[in-house]
Amino acid sequence: MRKIIGIGETILDILFRDGQPTAAVPGGSVFNGVVSLARMGVPVEFITEVGNDRVGEIILDFMRSNGMETTHVNVFPNGKSPVSLAFLNERSDAEYIFYKDYPKLRLEVDYPDITDEDILILGSYYALSPLLRDKVVELLERARQAGAIIYYDPNFRAPHKEEAIKLNAALIENLEYADIVRGSSEDFLHLYGLQEGDKVYKEKIKFYCPNFIYTQGGNEVILYTDGQRKTYAVPPIEAVSTIGAGDNFNAGLLYGLLKEGIHRDDLPHMDQKRWDRIVATGIAFSANVCQSVHNSVSMEFAEKMKAML
Repeated sequence: MRKIIGIGETILDILFRDGQPTAAVPGGSVFNGVVSLARMGVPVEFITEVGNDRVGEIILDFMRSNGMETTHVNVFPNGKSPVSLAFLNERSDAEYIFYKDYPKLRLEVDYPDITDEDILILGSYYALSPLLRDKVVELLERARQAGAIIYYDPNFRAPHKEEAIKLNAALIENLEYADIVRGSSEDFLHLYGLQEGDKVYKEKIKFYCPNFIYTQGGNEVILYTDGQRKTYAVPPIEAVSTIGAGDNFNAGLLYGLLKEGIHRDDLPHMDQKRWDRIVATGIAFSANVCQSVHNSVSMEFAEKMKAML
């Protein structure tokens, strides 16, 4: 059976609105998306680390309750599980403050077996951090050798903007490994000062990875492949929280790839109609998660989508 393998940070997001805490939700860039996929019934193997503390227990219990294995979670004895404070503005966009206390030894876990049936997803600062670089590259190399699809979301945020030049070599290496890249206008503004999708693809992505999806918040999505460029409208919604919107767009893309039976060797030959269905699934996942304070799609949405697709 095909499975999704993810690697990334897990964190407890404490959401604030009008200066008051309103919810505490396990999150993390890749984590948010793979939780949604688990709710869709997709086998998920997630590689991460948490502390041996109450926050770590909350995250592990949350994973188990969503049908996710915790075999590849490093529970470290020293340090504390990370926590973020997310302050929602009037547009329901979040400004973050992060609290992290990791040990010196990181990600002491065994990696799952990878085959050409699988899809690996990685992203955010976790996929660039110098402290984790050797382990991330080892996983990428295993996925490449196995023939799995590698899906990369830079998810590069403002707090790391000053490190963009220093991290560029790792970013390019990730792009070279990737079979599909999904990035937001915000990512490339922080990385390169660019916000025009065509320019981003031509100057920063195409040479390394031909398949690129450019998202722009509530504005149109643009798909780029060798010989294709297509825009997709994003229906307007009343957002409760935009936390997890891009992460769940990724989840929808991955679910679409699985439902269409796409393997790595199929990517160069995909026709427009298949891409249309896959992108539409990504937009639907993203829209659902924006309508609650939770970071992943609802169980009701998951059941509805399984019945439709």
